[in-house]
Amino acid sequence: MVALVCRAWGPPDDLSLDAPLTGKPGPGEVLVRAQAAALNFADSLIVQGKYQVKPPFPFTPGFEAAGIVEAIGDGVTLVKPGDRVMTALQYGGMSSLVVAPEMRVFPLPQSVDFVSAAAFPVAYGTSHIGLSDRGGLKAGETLLVLGATSGVGLSAIEIGKAMGARVLAQVRGADKGAAALAAGADAVIDTNSEDLRTAVKALCGGAGVDVVYDPIGGDLADQSLRCVNWGARLLIVGFAAGRIQQLPANLLLVKSVSATGVFWNSHFEQDPHGMRASFAELAEWQSQGKLKPLIRASLPVQEYAKAFALLLDRQEPGKIVMTFDE
Repeated sequence: MVALVCRAWGPPDDLSLDAPLTGKPGPGEVLVRAQAAALNFADSLIVQGKYQVKPPFPFTPGFEAAGIVEAIGDGVTLVKPGDRVMTALQYGGMSSLVVAPEMRVFPLPQSVDFVSAAAFPVAYGTSHIGLSDRGGLKAGETLLVLGATSGVGLSAIEIGKAMGARVLAQVRGADKGAAALAAGADAVIDTNSEDLRTAVKALCGGAGVDVVYDPIGGDLADQSLRCVNWGARLLIVGFAAGRIQQLPANLLLVKSVSATGVFWNSHFEQDPHGMRASFAELAEWQSQGKLKPLIRASLPVQEYAKAFALLLDRQEPGKIVMTFDE
C-alpha cells in the first residue's frame, strides 16, 4: 500500500511516497482499493498552493482514480464491496486506498479497463456539464474547441460529436491536428499557421460558431469572441495560456453572446443528482465505445516524478496515468 503525500507547498518533485493517509470509510463514504489514478494540470497547482482548494497538511493529491470497492460506510446504498468504480475527488486519488463520498463514486462499465477509467471523470465530466448543462449545445450546431488536444479538449470533441454537433478543433501543430481528427473533429484549425477568425469564417461559410469551449484563455479567447454567431455561448473552462481574458462587454451585447463559467467540481455540492445523471449518460456512451480517453503513458506510482514531467511538458496529447501494485 502506497500513496503520494504532500507535506508542504512545493513542486511535484517534493512529494514523497508513504503509506496511505486513510483506510476506513466514515458514514456516507466509500473505501476504494485503487488500481490507477490519472494526473491533471491542477495536480501540479494544488501541491504548490496555487489551486482553489488548499487542503490541510499532510494530504494526497489526485482528482480521479479507479478501482474496486473495498468497504462502505453507514448509509451507503449506491455501491457495494467488489464493485468496479471510478471516483471524482477534491483530492486524495494518488493512493492505493481512496476514501470518497458516495456521490463522487460511479459504476464502471465492465468493458472499460482501470487505466482508461482513471483518466475519465474530470475531463469528460467537465466537458459534459459544460456542453450540455452550461452551454446547451444542440444537434446541428457548430462547436469550436480551443486547446483541442488537452484532456478536456479531446473529451469535448467526443462529447460534442455524441451530442450531434459539428466540431471545429483548434490546435498547434500537425501532429496534434491528427489527434483531434482521430477523436472525431470535423475540421482542424492549426493556429501555428492559420488565423483563428479567418479559418472559422471559411469553414462556416462566412458565419460563425454557436458554442466556444475554452480551457485556454489569453489571446485565443480574445479571437474566438470575434468568430461567433448571434446568441452564441462562450464556455470559460480554464486559463492554460496563463492570462485571464477581459471580455469586452460591447461584443457580448451586439451579438447577444452569453459567457458562462464551467467550474465542474462545484456541481457536486450544488447539484449532486444532476452530476449522477451526467455520469449515467457518459457511462452509456462510454459502454458504446463513443468515449475513450487517449492515454499517453501509464507508469507505476513509484515513477511519479517522470509522470509529472510528462504532464507538464505538454509536447504530446493524452492523459498520464499512474498505476498501483496489488
